[in-house]
Amino acid sequence: MEVFDKETTMAQMGRPRQFDRNAALTTAMHLFWEHGYEATSLSRLKTALGISAPSFYAAFGSKEALFQETVRCYLSTHGTVTDCLWDTGMAPRLAIETALRRSAAMQAGSGHPTGCMVVLGVVGTGCDADATLTAALDASRARTGAGMLACVERGIAQGELRPDTEPCALATVLESFLLGLTTLARDGVSAAAMDAAITQVLRLWDLACVQPQPVDNVTILAASSGVAGL
Repeated sequence: MEVFDKETTMAQMGRPRQFDRNAALTTAMHLFWEHGYEATSLSRLKTALGISAPSFYAAFGSKEALFQETVRCYLSTHGTVTDCLWDTGMAPRLAIETALRRSAAMQAGSGHPTGCMVVLGVVGTGCDADATLTAALDASRARTGAGMLACVERGIAQGELRPDTEPCALATVLESFLLGLTTLARDGVSAAAMDAAITQVLRLWDLACVQPQPVDNVTILAASSGVAGL
């Protein structure tokens, strides 16, 4: 009985009685999101989570395992804002617009770090990081890019966009704009300002339509500048 009590005591050392693993996971996700993988030290994680090293390893296995778990958590929550790109029941332009506006609102929102963890996470892991560490992030970016391209191709196939539209070029412009929202959000640009920029960049889609809406030279210049400024 005495041996059992000692083992139980040792197992509980360093871990708060009310340790909430889900809350700790969210805290860790915010740290990685804000600072990146490399800059988020084990010491910083332990301090933020309020647990000792033994408890940390017992709960999460390793820093690498915790990072990958936070990435999965992000992709299943905040990262779903662009899932509409694959909704074939939604008009292709609307799908792209919805993805851009939802992403801008999320990235500039409160209650979590600004920007997109998918973009920031890849940059923050360092050039020498194991490819498996960022595999889920890389896959997410690739899926979003493929979704943009699929929407443009649907627009052409459905006769909304002119048949001579270069799908890869238009999709790349739109994806580049989406990736650039992270920098704007980090710089403190408001969701309203990004929303206005989205309205401008979508005019590039409208210009490629079979029956484009009249757009004057000032509007064309503004749309082009909005993309180049990213």
